[in-house]
Amino acid sequence: MIEMQKHTKDFEKANPGITLKWVTLEEGVLRQRVTTDIATKGGQFDVMTIGLYEAPIWSKKGWLKEIATDAAYDVDDLLPAIRSGLSLDGKLYAAPFYGESSMTMYRDDLVKAKGLTMPANPTWAQMADIVSKIHDPAKGVYGLCLRGKPGWGDNMAFLTTMVNTYGGQWFDMSWKPQIDTKPWKDAIGQYVDLMKKYGPPGASANSFNENLALFNEGKCGVWIDATIAASFVSDPKQSKVADKVAFVQAPQAVTPKGANWLWSWNLAIPSSSKKSAEAQKFITWATSKEYINLIAQSSGWHTVPTGTRKSTYANPEFQKVAKFAVEEQKAINSANPNDSTLPKSPYVGVQYAAIPEFQAIGIAVGQQMSAALSGKVTVDQALKTSQTAAEREMTKGGYLKK
Repeated sequence: MIEMQKHTKDFEKANPGITLKWVTLEEGVLRQRVTTDIATKGGQFDVMTIGLYEAPIWSKKGWLKEIATDAAYDVDDLLPAIRSGLSLDGKLYAAPFYGESSMTMYRDDLVKAKGLTMPANPTWAQMADIVSKIHDPAKGVYGLCLRGKPGWGDNMAFLTTMVNTYGGQWFDMSWKPQIDTKPWKDAIGQYVDLMKKYGPPGASANSFNENLALFNEGKCGVWIDATIAASFVSDPKQSKVADKVAFVQAPQAVTPKGANWLWSWNLAIPSSSKKSAEAQKFITWATSKEYINLIAQSSGWHTVPTGTRKSTYANPEFQKVAKFAVEEQKAINSANPNDSTLPKSPYVGVQYAAIPEFQAIGIAVGQQMSAALSGKVTVDQALKTSQTAAEREMTKGGYLKK
């Protein structure tokens, strides 16, 4: 986004008569402001930054205008998983400027030093074995770094993928929460056990940024998180272990379904916009192949937006600077927001359920999981409390009968 703002003049020069005015907000504030504005038809914004979570909810409510694309835009070049998550009835309602999945980043030198090999598609059992052997706190290396900080987009983003691959889901087909079930117990039990034995101290306060700092300092053997992290951990300017890091897919357990999350940040036009033709022009420009080439020419291929277009990954210049590109694209392509759980689920989304009630549920459950990790409650207690909280929200929302 910072890069995009720097190129405001390029857009305005190519589109005389259109002026861009940026409103920059912290993520949590952004969500509140755009949600309030779109729900009340406030008309404060002509273009909004929205996540993959909001896109299907808002397009169903008729709050977004369709993104009209021409042949030059090449909508078929968008990565299928991302495009599918932003479409309703085959029509695109938001355009992605950045996308990601999750994957395993690990210290190849530590794994090799123990005579081990990291599989291309590790299981959680294999992962447990590897982290137990490379864990060496006396030398300041913790076997495994994972998110512990509570939040639906923090610890629950990771934990939902873990629950998915253990065969679990958020809700069954009649919208009954499924938190106090065996797959959740298996997944959360494994997570708490591994993090207590092989995680860094104070892990229940760590999310993406804290784990990124630990990994770049050389303090994590294995880190499973957003694919965007790969470009930071492999950058010698930011990472002390840039030349020692390697990448594979996120671990699997009972099923490969939903093991890799899917997220994108997107530009959308609220139906209340008075300048929708101009908004269309800007969105088309900011999410186009030409824009990606503009960034590559001005700042280098290592700074281009990733996770949006097939042509970026096919570009030899990009491949040269992004040693993680193959694994990142594989992870994104493997994620399917319409089919992310082993039992059939009524919701769209891999690491969340795209319903308005999910934010409150995800926050409440995230707090319980963080409490289980820090030892304040047992895993069983955390799951029971979470189940009750989720049932309460779903009853309030009219999904469940009292």
